[in-house]
Amino acid sequence: MTSDTTLCGTGEPIRPRKPTPRRFWRLPGVYPPQSDTHLLARTLLVESLEPGTRVLDIGAGTGYLSVSAALAGSRKVTAVDVDRRALLNIRLNARLNGVRVRVVRGDLTIPFGANDFDLVVSNPPYVPAADDVLPVGGLARCWDAGRDGRAYLDRICREAARILSPGGVLLLLQSGLSDIDATWTELRRQGLSTDVVSTEHIPFGPVLTARASLLRQRGLLRPDEDFEKLVVFRAVNSGSAAH
Repeated sequence: MTSDTTLCGTGEPIRPRKPTPRRFWRLPGVYPPQSDTHLLARTLLVESLEPGTRVLDIGAGTGYLSVSAALAGSRKVTAVDVDRRALLNIRLNARLNGVRVRVVRGDLTIPFGANDFDLVVSNPPYVPAADDVLPVGGLARCWDAGRDGRAYLDRICREAARILSPGGVLLLLQSGLSDIDATWTELRRQGLSTDVVSTEHIPFGPVLTARASLLRQRGLLRPDEDFEKLVVFRAVNSGSAAH
């Protein structure tokens, strides 16, 4: 069974006509671009990206999304990550692809001011874990997000409106296992006009395969379920929220 990627509301597959990185390296210990990364990249490339579009990639990892945005036309791309090795990886991939990406070490939106960006993209950790203790190192930090999988999603939902310009757009990816309705509700609470714009169903990878029994015990998976639903939210800053 192959994955199924559609642009919501049309049933049509996403076919962006913009370049994606052709030369790409992943340093050991940095989250590799996978199905979720590529889904978000395809969704990102549907957006209008002009030279002056200020783009932020939150939790950038290898910089695949950052480099994609720069190749698609933005000359004002910023990538933020807490991991120093990831920051080196982003610089390497930007150079390999002949683009400029500003690299910032920091925790999600904290380093940035009000209305700093026109487009924010994020593929944060979202996998429900055994407990709420968040890893501080290792690859598990790239996917573990507390018992409900929302440790980072909730923060991004609450903080995005502050850093978005009026009319600015947030593209946020998550799993169906980490409460899609909660994301919808929180983004709307922050004054963002919100839609799910793309979806994909993918087979379980090693992390979810190892965690399937736990997730079934919690009622998050059916006994025979072995595919994960990914969704991308598109949230637009109407400018009406008090930031």
